[in-house]
Amino acid sequence: MAYPNVDPKAASALGAALRRARYSEASVLDMLGDDAYSHDREELPRDERRVAPTRLGTVVRALFLQLPVPRAELAAALEERAVEALESIGFAERGETYRPRARILPVGDLYVASDDYPQHGGDDDPPDYVAAYTLTSRVCDCLTPRLRGARALDVGTGSGVQALLAARQASHVVATDINPRALAFTEVNAALNGFTNIEVRLGSLFDSVAGERFGLITCNPPYVISPENRWAYRDSGLQGDEISRRVMLAAADHLDEGGYATMLASWIGASEDEADERPVEWARTLRDCDAWILSVWEADPLDHAATWNKQLGDKAPELAAALDRWTRYLDELGAGWVSEGAILLHRRAGRRHGSRVDGIDDDALEAAGDQVRRAFGNRAILSELRRADDLLDLRPELVMRLQLEQEVVPRRSGIAATAARAQLVDGTSSTIETTPDALELVQRLDGAASLRRVVGRASPSARREALRLCRELAELGAVKLRR
Repeated sequence: MAYPNVDPKAASALGAALRRARYSEASVLDMLGDDAYSHDREELPRDERRVAPTRLGTVVRALFLQLPVPRAELAAALEERAVEALESIGFAERGETYRPRARILPVGDLYVASDDYPQHGGDDDPPDYVAAYTLTSRVCDCLTPRLRGARALDVGTGSGVQALLAARQASHVVATDINPRALAFTEVNAALNGFTNIEVRLGSLFDSVAGERFGLITCNPPYVISPENRWAYRDSGLQGDEISRRVMLAAADHLDEGGYATMLASWIGASEDEADERPVEWARTLRDCDAWILSVWEADPLDHAATWNKQLGDKAPELAAALDRWTRYLDELGAGWVSEGAILLHRRAGRRHGSRVDGIDDDALEAAGDQVRRAFGNRAILSELRRADDLLDLRPELVMRLQLEQEVVPRRSGIAATAARAQLVDGTSSTIETTPDALELVQRLDGAASLRRVVGRASPSARREALRLCRELAELGAVKLRR
C-alpha cells in the first residue's frame, strides 16, 4: 500500500473535476440515504442498487462505494484528465476497468481521500492504514472553535481532515503524524481542496513542533485503551490512558495565550461512579488553562473489548481470545469502567482555573465551536466573582435556543410535582434539570438588563433556581455574560 503519490497538480485537477460533476455530501445522501456514511462493506449490495444510472451515479459508485467501473464510463463522467489524475496519484490501477485503491468522501464542502473502506473486514488492514472522516472525526470537528487568522496545529493528522477544516480560517496549519502514508494523504487532500497553507511534518505527537505555540490545536490520537500495538490510528503502545494524559499536558504547553485545544481521549475509572476522576486530576496539574471534559461513550471492560474487536465477529475463536486478552489487561489496570470522549482546553491568564465534566450524546451533537468559545469566556468572568450573588449584577443574554420538557411526578401524598428539564436545541444539546418558573425567568435574559432586575420580583425559591440555572447555562455557553 505505497500509494498515494503526492502530485499536487493532478490532485488539484481532480478536485476541480469533482466539483464540476457536483459530487457532494448532499448528492451522496440523496442517492444512498441519510446514514450512507455509516455503512460498511456488508451493505454494499444494497447501496449499489440505489445508485442512479447517471454520470454522477458513476462517480458515487467509483469513489464513494469503491466499486470497479469501466474506465471510459468514469472518464465520461469526470473527464479524461481527472481519471489520469486518479491513476497518477495511485488511487486506481491503470487499465480498461477503473479499480479503486482509495476512497474519496465529500465532507461538507471538502473532499477527503483515505484507505476506506477496509478491504478485508478490518482485521487484515496494514499497520499504516489511514482512515477517513469517521464518527470520532465528526465529534472533534463539532467541538472545535474556529479562529480566523490563527496559527493551527493538527497532531496525529491521519487523512488530514482536521487540518483541512482548520485551513479555511487559519493563516497556517502544521499537520504532524508518525505515519508517512498519512502525511502523503494529507498533502494530496490539501491540493484536492485548493489549500496552500498546510505544512506536514513527520514525527510522533508534538516532537516536530518543539518550542512552538499555536492559537488552535486539534488532536485525534490513537487513544484506544488496548493491550495491542497493531494499528497506528488506534493503538499508541502506551499503557492504559497514558496517551491521553500526555497529549492533554503537551497541548496545554503549546497553546498561545487565548488559544484553544480540542482533543479526543479515553480514560479509565475504578467504577462507573468514579468514571472521570483521572482526567479531572490531570486538569489540576495544568497551568493557566481551563478544561472541559466531555464523556461521549462509556462501557464496562467487556463491552469496550467487544467494540474494538468487532472486526473478528465471524472468527469466534479469535474473538474469544481477544476478549480474554483485553479484559485481563483492563483488570490489571484496575479499570472497572472505560470512557471515551473529548477534552477541551482554553489558555488564559488569571489566578483561578478549573475543569468541568459533562456527558454528551454524539447523535445529537451539532457544530458547537461558538458555544465552546462562549463557555470558556463565561468561565473566565465567573472565576473573577467573589460571591455567587455577584452574578446578579451581570447582564446575561440567552443566545441559544432552549426546549422545555416537563414531567408530572406523582407523590405518595397524592399531590403531583412537576419536574422540568431545559435542553439546548443546538450545539452540545445538553440537558439541565430545572423548574418551569426558573426557565421562564431565564428566557427573559436579553443582555440589556441585569439578572437582578429580571428576577427582582420572583419568589426566593424561583430566584435561587434562576441564579443556578443562569450560571449553568453560562458555563455551557448557552448564555453570554456581560459585565
